[in-house]
Amino acid sequence: MNGSTTFDLPISGMTCASCAGRVERALGKVPGVQSVSVNLANERAHVEVLGPMDPGVLIAAVDKAGYTATLPQSETATEAGQAQRLHRERWALLLAVLLALPLVLPMLVEPFGMHWMLPAWAQFALATPVQFIFGARFYSAAWKAVRAGAGNMDLLVAIGTSAGYGLSVYQWLTAPAPHLYFEASAVVIALVLLGKYLESRAKRQTASAIRALQALRPERAIRLLDGREEDVAINALKLNDLVLVKPGERFPVDGDVVEGQSHADEALISGESLPVPKQPGDKVTGGAINGEGRLLVRTLALGAESVLARIIRLVEDAQAAKAPIQKLVDKVSQVFVPAVLVLALVTLLGWWLYGASLETAIINAVAVLVIACPCALGLATPTAIMAGTGVAARHGILIKDAEALERAHEVSAVVFDKTGTLTSGTPKIAHLAAVDGNEALLLQQAGALQRGSEHPLAKAVLDACKEQGLTVPDVSDSQSLTGRGIAGTLDGRPLALGNRRLLEESGLSMGELGTRAAAWEAEGRTLSWLVEQGATPRVLGLFAFGDTLKPGALAAVQQLKARHISSHLLTGDNRGSARAVAEALGIEDVHAEVLPADKAATVAELKKTGVVAMVGDGINDAPALAAADIGIAMGGGTDVAMHAAGITLMHGDPRLVPAALEISRKTYAKIRQNLFWAFVYNLIGIPLAAFGLLNPVLAGAAMALSSVSVVSNALLLKTWKPKDLEDQRP
Repeated sequence: MNGSTTFDLPISGMTCASCAGRVERALGKVPGVQSVSVNLANERAHVEVLGPMDPGVLIAAVDKAGYTATLPQSETATEAGQAQRLHRERWALLLAVLLALPLVLPMLVEPFGMHWMLPAWAQFALATPVQFIFGARFYSAAWKAVRAGAGNMDLLVAIGTSAGYGLSVYQWLTAPAPHLYFEASAVVIALVLLGKYLESRAKRQTASAIRALQALRPERAIRLLDGREEDVAINALKLNDLVLVKPGERFPVDGDVVEGQSHADEALISGESLPVPKQPGDKVTGGAINGEGRLLVRTLALGAESVLARIIRLVEDAQAAKAPIQKLVDKVSQVFVPAVLVLALVTLLGWWLYGASLETAIINAVAVLVIACPCALGLATPTAIMAGTGVAARHGILIKDAEALERAHEVSAVVFDKTGTLTSGTPKIAHLAAVDGNEALLLQQAGALQRGSEHPLAKAVLDACKEQGLTVPDVSDSQSLTGRGIAGTLDGRPLALGNRRLLEESGLSMGELGTRAAAWEAEGRTLSWLVEQGATPRVLGLFAFGDTLKPGALAAVQQLKARHISSHLLTGDNRGSARAVAEALGIEDVHAEVLPADKAATVAELKKTGVVAMVGDGINDAPALAAADIGIAMGGGTDVAMHAAGITLMHGDPRLVPAALEISRKTYAKIRQNLFWAFVYNLIGIPLAAFGLLNPVLAGAAMALSSVSVVSNALLLKTWKPKDLEDQRP
């Protein structure tokens, strides 16, 4: 949005989905706020405002709603703060368990024939600190929620445990042989603290992908200045500075190699498992690991403009975004806590009117309050999204928003651009034919003529010579033939390499190579003829140049077909070239010679029959990427394509396309599983508690287990790897 500003505010004090919803609504009421997304799993609010705004206004709105917002801190400070909070939670949990254990021990040993009970004063002494010291966080958060006119998990815990504790105190003071429930209130608080501690630990693991990427940033670099090496902080570097990178070190900046040869391990950045060769002129990415050689690198990008910073930003944005399915959860959470309070009251009155003692009625109502805490409901979606986007990023798949992640599993058709997507985008020699049958000599002669040329076809010839180990001789009298080709003298023989116009000007016919030339032209190949000029001109041979398929293209199409996803080819290239690629890959639906403006219309037409993903890499693909349900951009392509796409593949392997759809399917499956279990815990647990079949201790254990199981289920996504990618990589 033009003129907009975004803020990412850390939020503390949220415990369930209704908390996140309340923060969202509070921020949404601030004048100028355009959109708000609050993520319970990473405890952050992503706020977009129109024009400039003092963040203090947003912080005040959050504070008024009963929560605490702060300005973003450095990653080191944030990590330290999280570690300290986890340390405090661990000690609070340990002390609460030590105090609650003697209270619950008699219940545990009773099945073994041991009947004993602590004196009432001892139970009171053990339960009181648990209730009011370690449980103070629940009272504080509950009071803030009540002040804001809403309810949350803390309110349920505070009311439920206070009822159990208060009933026990009343019984102790009035009944001659009191039946006390101190153990219920203390153990419930200890179990909730256990659940929150395990939940906090697990939530930190869902953010491990971000921390792994941030850890790739070196803090210092060796700068070469006036021939001297100096160790400097990264933020002291400037554009065009020369940086020395030793073997085994991480590249501190994005840049291009000025001097030296080596390999770079870019696995954590692009997902590319094999080391990538680097030589002068090649680009390197900050965070990648230098291999065996010493390299001198010219700085091209720093800080927020580096590739690594952009990757981290994309992953953070995706993890902060809210999936469409979360809207349903938000609606449920708004009415959930009030509904549970009403249900607990109905349980209390129902048992009492039915003839049960007030004591029994209160205990059953407490069980309803405790089992119904909606922590799992709020964590079900964001934890799965964080885990899914994180593991995808580690394998070179950057998912820009949660909606793309959620919708990708529904894709029924994938539309591929050709050049740079399914093909390498650089010409290679596809075919060659020598009149005398000596193809090696033909290639050597062509290479001699092309030596020193920067033309893409010349590079293809010289690369072929290098691959076959051919020595390229020198030519004399080399000259460019404008619009026709190149000529020179080799061993006293005048040779020329060029197009059909050169052939016609030399007065030559295609001869016996005419049939092959026609067939190769029908494939969309570019033809070059090698002729000997002079007194008796003659054709020596024919070269057919074409774009070669990427090694993973066929496997990608086959994997999509195995999942009943149709593949389509959409290109501006000629029909012959498009048809040749489609036939090689088994793609039946081909749209060739399509103008960039018409690509979006073609995608829109395909959308009428299902959910469509478009895969491309160029500026001309941007309209089609934006028009598709899911846009997938190749990372080696243009920035325009990547901005228009919902998913970016960090390296050009087409097999990452089915991999991206697969991680989407698995993530969405985890979301559904989590929501299922979150609802099932309540659908089963609440009736059991209401009918007196679940005591508060078991209810507390079930509630804690529900949150931990949801987060743990989401963490299983971290074991995902792209199918058949590692073992098939060339």
